[in-house]
Amino acid sequence: MALYIFSDAHLGCGTTDQETTKVAKIGRLFDLVKVDRDRLVILGDLFDFWFEYKRAIPKEHHDVLFMLRDVVKSGLRVDYVSGNHDFWMDDFFETQLGVHVHRDILETEYCGKKLHLIHGDGLAPADRGYRILKRILRNRFNIWCYRKLPPDWAIPLARFVSGSSRDYTSKRDHTFVPDYEKYAKGKLDEGFDIVVIAHLHIPVLSEFDNGVYVNTGDFIKHFSYVKLNESGLSLEYLDSD
Repeated sequence: MALYIFSDAHLGCGTTDQETTKVAKIGRLFDLVKVDRDRLVILGDLFDFWFEYKRAIPKEHHDVLFMLRDVVKSGLRVDYVSGNHDFWMDDFFETQLGVHVHRDILETEYCGKKLHLIHGDGLAPADRGYRILKRILRNRFNIWCYRKLPPDWAIPLARFVSGSSRDYTSKRDHTFVPDYEKYAKGKLDEGFDIVVIAHLHIPVLSEFDNGVYVNTGDFIKHFSYVKLNESGLSLEYLDSD
């Protein structure tokens, strides 16, 4: 039995071939999860853009949604921590798929370890501009207004903005690596045994005297994920399985 954690597939951001590869590898990961039969955490940005209307969702991701539903139906618990590209989630994942949705942070225990899991966008103190933008984008009134746009207008517009945001953050996030480690050390000092962060697209496993910080990397280039069981915690790569 094991806990698996992965993030940052940004489904919808690549070419047709790239998207086909990502979906296939997500399917392989889900197969591994079902073999070990316990728990999966998606630590944000599974999609490059996700927005739910009351009666409509983006249609391009049905293959992954069906696979995710199969994981839940096989008896596993699935948690989804929202990231900066999928924070506009409503109740679809919980009511239709049986996935437990968490806004920004999940704190839990597994194999006797206390875990702090967070997607990580906006953690760096220098990233003030993004934190202001984050408040604007997550404002309930702004979300209500956006829902008034027809889906055929709203979804392409949001994809364009999402892609621009990804290009912008990817040029800065490498400079924030020390800030993420500092944040993790602070959480370890608070009593957590393991801190898991995503967002940077950079796989990291750092061991300290009082715990472990791990960054999940991504499912675009590295196809990396975190695995925790009674043998310990590891940062693994799908192509090496």
